[in-house]
Amino acid sequence: MSWLDQLHPESGDRLIKAINYSNGCRPFMMNYLKDGACSLSNNLSENSIRPLVVGRKNWLFCDTPAGADASMKIYSMIETAKANELDPLKYLSFLLEHRP
Repeated sequence: MSWLDQLHPESGDRLIKAINYSNGCRPFMMNYLKDGACSLSNNLSENSIRPLVVGRKNWLFCDTPAGADASMKIYSMIETAKANELDPLKYLSFLLEHRP
């Protein structure tokens, strides 16, 4: 990124903002080079939250904020089960049977 250090725009607020933003993110961008297993794409994380985003419209029909909160907790538990390659129904049954 040494080429970025050589840029000295004389005008253009947007270009200056972009350069400053890039320089501010440099330590985080360099982490990618430290571990070859890192991915530049965040598609996996975006795809994992997609059901929650799609479900957002369903939350409009929750009668109360507490109802929306309860729905979100259930969605979160289901997605946690999926992320850990567990059967969501069995996982929820286990949690509900063994809750404190």
